Order: sequence, then C-alpha cells, then structure tokens
Amino acid sequence: MLLSLLAEAAQAASYQWAFFGAANGAGEAAIGAAVGIGKIASSATESVARQPEAAGDIRGVTIITAAFIEGVCLFAVVVCLLIGLNLGSAIEALKAVGG
Repeated sequence: MLLSLLAEAAQAASYQWAFFGAANGAGEAAIGAAVGIGKIASSATESVARQPEAAGDIRGVTIITAAFIEGVCLFAVVVCLLIGLNLGSAIEALKAVGG
C-alpha cells in the first residue's frame, strides 16, 4: 500500500513539471516577442533619424513586422495554455483506464 502511494505521488510530481513547462513556454514566448518588438522599434527609430524622408515606409514595415511577431506569440501562448489545461483531463483519463 505504501509503495503504491509513493508511486502515485511520484507520478503527480512529474505532471506538475509538465504544468510548469507549459507555463514556462508561454512566458518565454511573451518575453521573446517583447524583445523582438523592442529591437524593431529601436532599429526603426534609428532608421528614421538617419533618413527622415523614408519615415512612412519604415513605419509601415515596422507595424506589419510587429503584428506578425504578436501573432506568433499569441499562437505560442495559446498552444501552451491548451497543453496545460488539457493535461489535467488526460491524467484523469489515464487514471480511469488504470494506467
């Protein structure tokens, strides 16, 4: 009996690492997007300072690129949340089967 309780506790601890991994992935995706958009804004500001007549073109490209980065970040966060939220139901299904 004690051995089965220890095995169940070890299995629960490994699932906690899976939840941590999903949350960590979402956080890293958001931080990566923030760094990328910051570099885009920095480069755009420097470009406009060097060539003010191209400000309109640079602004357009900057907005489109930032939107693509935000889209990828949103996709990554949603995937991590789906993994984290569906992991609990997968664990319950495995317990019901006897695995």
